[in-house]
Amino acid sequence: MALQGYHFWGFLVLTIKYAWAHDSVATEVSSSYNRTSFPADFVFGTGSSAYQFEGAWKEGGKGPSIYDIFTHKYADKIANRSNGDVAIDFYHRYMEDVQLMKFMGMDAFRFSISWARILPRGKLSGGVNKEGVAFYNNLINELIANGLKPFITLFHWDLPQALEDEYGGFLSPRIVADFADFAELCYKEFGDRVKHWTTINEPWTFAYLGYNLGSLAPGRCSAWMNNDCPAGDSATEPYIVGHHMLFSHGAAAKVYKEKYQVSQKGQIGITLVSQWVLPYSNSKLNDEAAQRALDFTYGWFMNPLIYGDYPKTMRSIVGKRLPEFTPEQVTLVKGSCDFIGLNYYTGYYAINVPVANTVNISYGNDMLAILTSERNGKLIGNPDILIYTKEKYNDPVVYITENGMGDANNVTTKEGVKDYLRVYFYRRHLGAVQNAIKAGVKVKGFFAWAFIDNFEWGSGYTIRFGLGYVDYNDGLKRYPKHSAFWFKKFNLK
Repeated sequence: MALQGYHFWGFLVLTIKYAWAHDSVATEVSSSYNRTSFPADFVFGTGSSAYQFEGAWKEGGKGPSIYDIFTHKYADKIANRSNGDVAIDFYHRYMEDVQLMKFMGMDAFRFSISWARILPRGKLSGGVNKEGVAFYNNLINELIANGLKPFITLFHWDLPQALEDEYGGFLSPRIVADFADFAELCYKEFGDRVKHWTTINEPWTFAYLGYNLGSLAPGRCSAWMNNDCPAGDSATEPYIVGHHMLFSHGAAAKVYKEKYQVSQKGQIGITLVSQWVLPYSNSKLNDEAAQRALDFTYGWFMNPLIYGDYPKTMRSIVGKRLPEFTPEQVTLVKGSCDFIGLNYYTGYYAINVPVANTVNISYGNDMLAILTSERNGKLIGNPDILIYTKEKYNDPVVYITENGMGDANNVTTKEGVKDYLRVYFYRRHLGAVQNAIKAGVKVKGFFAWAFIDNFEWGSGYTIRFGLGYVDYNDGLKRYPKHSAFWFKKFNLK
């Protein structure tokens, strides 16, 4: 996923601060560390998503998604007015790309299925697109033939536009049944070979940036925030969308567990995102602000999944704007995950906001905290979100489904492949993962974001997160970066 605004602030500062990274740093960390430091069954992989990678936006029977429409209609919201119509053409080049994954020595590849590619009208009643099903079958078979495990995400924000037009997508409870049908179709078609399913990628990001800031599809927000946005209500819509995403996940997980898990012998979970947050100072108010920040992002979804309700801090601040759970809904959501996918990129300090904004009410103001990645000119350092997850949420099984860093688009391939800072970043984060495992956290895998450079949502093609370089000026040719060679060496057994 890699984000744009909220995550990216930290990356921009990080890139500036550590511009001194050079060959000696990369060589030092690569020669002293490898995968034998991790459990034998630990999974290393890379990640992608359909809209960011595939392209072929109206080929092979695919229907339009909300992202196709959003990037065309609101092109001014995307850097250089770019879009994912072609993206990096993974749809046509996946066989070549699988070979690059194999070269890196990876165990697995995390990718999402474009809902609109296999159900162009969003529903089973609208017909199944056999060409779309065939594409994903071919991709899965190619991965397995090359020793790579497929980790599939069912929804990575590219909702079929037909469902957005019909009933408002995730604003309507009708989405739950349609999502469960889509999920079941995927289990039927691919589940004999797929052993790890993620229902939804980062519901927080989709709800917050899609329905509060309006910077992601479908781009809704209150008029006082941005006059460009379609009419919305950022005081209520993010919470409604989050509620329906939890139920959609629960319904899809229920279908899998009741009808497919025994025979297919797989696992199902959800992928959440969280920054690590510490108080800006040792004051009680900033300490409370840090906890609120975690509760309003991570806890918003983890609390219902583990404990059956939203965090008390959210209930006390949001009040009646925060939906309630019925007993049946609690049963559907609570305990529905075999594992938690966790995406994290950076950390923040929290500063208390003493007075609630009672004029411009929105999810974004409800947290009563200001977040910053620096204190006294210094960055926050490594996150402890894994230890927090173990202690706060009943010690779940965790896969780190995204972790990475972005840097500015490089002019030439020669410059672009010299990503020594990225090696330094991964070395430090993998060290933190190893320490978490030693502390008893049940971390089972790590997926680098991203496999290769790609369309990065609001940043378009101006930011690169890949282990592989994509030359946007020369036919989208791929080149392994220094980080790809580092992982190749790291992955040698």
